[in-house]
Amino acid sequence: MTTERHEAASPSRPESTVLGEVTAMLQEVLGEYEFTDAEITMSTRFHDDLELESIDLVTLSTALREHYGDAVNLAAFIADRGLEEIIALTVGDLVHHVVASLSAAPAAEAV
Repeated sequence: MTTERHEAASPSRPESTVLGEVTAMLQEVLGEYEFTDAEITMSTRFHDDLELESIDLVTLSTALREHYGDAVNLAAFIADRGLEEIIALTVGDLVHHVVASLSAAPAAEAV
């Protein structure tokens, strides 16, 4: 089994780049529902704005792992959050998590 990565993960990947990558993944998930016209910004909420269900988050988690590798783990990111916090998650929250995870990955590998 091969893991497809669109670009090599870089610890200094800017938020704007990650936002574009995450937006593309979300549009792919939303395309299954023919809901591709949504404007996705850092403040877009997964639940209220995009109406993502838990199965959609699983699909997104898989896409994130395929794109960024094991450094970005959506399940671990939301595991410590309560239901209200999960419902309130924004695309920006995820982008910040991705950037932080990618920055921490080289440091963790060096240990």
